[in-house]
Amino acid sequence: MSQPLRRTKILATLGPATDAPGVIDALLAAGLNAVRLNFSHGTAEQHAQRIAAVRAVASRTGREIGVLADLPGPKIRIEKFAEGKVLLKAGQAFALVCRADAPAGDATQVGCSYLGLPRDVGPGDTLLLDDGLISLRVEKVAGDVVHTEVMTDGALSNRKGLNRLGGGLSLGALTDEDRGHIATAAKLGVDFIAVSFCRSAADIELARELARAAGSDAQIVAKIERAEAIENLVEIVEAAEVIMVARGDLGVEIGYAELPGLQKKIIRESVARNRIVITATQMLQSMVDNPIPTRAEVLDVANSVIDGTDTVMLSAETASGLYPVKSVEAMASICLGAERQFRHDTDFEAARRGLTRADEAIAMATMFLTEHIELKGIVALTESGGTARHLSRFRSQVPVFALSRFDEARRKMSLMRDVFPIHFDTRGLSPGVAARSAAKQLHDLGLLDAGDRIIVTNGDSMERRGATNTLRLLEIGVGGHVEGLGEL
Repeated sequence: MSQPLRRTKILATLGPATDAPGVIDALLAAGLNAVRLNFSHGTAEQHAQRIAAVRAVASRTGREIGVLADLPGPKIRIEKFAEGKVLLKAGQAFALVCRADAPAGDATQVGCSYLGLPRDVGPGDTLLLDDGLISLRVEKVAGDVVHTEVMTDGALSNRKGLNRLGGGLSLGALTDEDRGHIATAAKLGVDFIAVSFCRSAADIELARELARAAGSDAQIVAKIERAEAIENLVEIVEAAEVIMVARGDLGVEIGYAELPGLQKKIIRESVARNRIVITATQMLQSMVDNPIPTRAEVLDVANSVIDGTDTVMLSAETASGLYPVKSVEAMASICLGAERQFRHDTDFEAARRGLTRADEAIAMATMFLTEHIELKGIVALTESGGTARHLSRFRSQVPVFALSRFDEARRKMSLMRDVFPIHFDTRGLSPGVAARSAAKQLHDLGLLDAGDRIIVTNGDSMERRGATNTLRLLEIGVGGHVEGLGEL
């Protein structure tokens, strides 16, 4: 291999800034692994066009690019002001009018999209507007009006978000609009569907049920951005295939001082329970307007990598920023730098006990061998990607080349740290021949050199999901000839 492979994956949001000709090509060349479609913005037609553009470039370049549809969820917002915005002063009275016919806002009041707010708040509660830039203290609730005192000076404009410090708002995670978006996502063939503001495992199960009913096999992403989600973290992690640390609203609800520790906890819980984890929100926010990140942003991304996140995400940096390609290039460079700075040795004493699945046991045995034998890679012959996911949880020092004949499976592996999905068709091949053919293909692609040792995992039945039960130690010879060194 001529250059180190970046293990941490990059998920970038598509938007107006990525629509210009050639930008998608440049993003993939810069190192993009998956794309996010923010269903809070844009039409179904625009989403379809962007997916088609990504898949055309991916097909042409031989890349496996996953597509994530991010549902808006029940984002609570204030309504519009008569003049577009107002200036609020600390100490002044300000009312939130929670009814459908609320008048246009002014410096004394504004409408609120969540009509149930008066039931969920009481005197002494703190409400946060515009990602916490303006805070209000609830003084009293009278009918459908929440009377507050402004605690911080600031300008407030149309449709800004509203949170309650500490959480506790009772609205559900999936709105009627979200249900329609799930149907759209199914038609578009997305690989992941993200549930915003989930509170419990039930929200994840409902989203999965709706997706399956619409004909989608997309993996469900749980966005952790509510205080209630932290209380129910373990059950949410168990219910979802992917976890997203959505640091914007989460930081507002729990307070920014608690966010770093919780980010580490969410990553740790996700990896321990065999789930993919994404770290998101304002990772390179300054690059919306500037061509290089701040030093603080570099440290933020690097620390997420060191903590063990699978994927780092870009939002406005690529969707609407001035430097979408430079943002991906910067993210890729930071991830590589962070990966070079530490060595992670698997703690097998802390690994899960009582494994019941053969593929999990093979994954653990494989990772144990990587700690004791000099290897250049692990090759997982997989139908669904399950074996690759088990392998990626151990955080190996060598890359995992995941070979599958299924397009959908390879795209779903695009968010897994350490995993590099590659097309390979095992049909008609015996397990031994398939293992050697896969090793030869990787040599021909320039991913392995003569003298490299690898472990190949596969099953006795090559076309059956969840059948991985064998590992082979192979060595690449001159010209890509493959020698068997042992089998378990």
